[in-house]
Amino acid sequence: MIEVAPLAGQLMSYVVEAVRAFGDRVLDQAQDDAAETTVGLGRRVLQKVFGIRKHGEPLPGAVADMVADSQDEDAVAALRLVIRKALTADPQLHAEVDRMLTEAGVGVTASGERSIAARTITGIASTGDNATINR
Repeated sequence: MIEVAPLAGQLMSYVVEAVRAFGDRVLDQAQDDAAETTVGLGRRVLQKVFGIRKHGEPLPGAVADMVADSQDEDAVAALRLVIRKALTADPQLHAEVDRMLTEAGVGVTASGERSIAARTITGIASTGDNATINR
């Protein structure tokens, strides 16, 4: 099983794309299940965590903040924290969301000497023996 914090982090690219694509309708019942994989997965994750809403119903605060400004890194971090807390509090939800990623084909494989594999790399990834950072 994947740890909660990394799982929440891995979900965020999907969640952010879903919010950008659907805006305040991100938690509405999906009318078109043929949505692009990234957007569709992000929307399904948000609906699993926050539930499905009727259009016009208030969105949870962290989702509403993302809808208001999906480029705001603080809003992304706040939503990630809410998702992480929800996954920590509910092991069944954690397992379901983990399964959703697996079924969507989101996986990581590394093979060979000094290989690196990740769903997301947010910092430096180096495989060189003498790699340095010039500052």
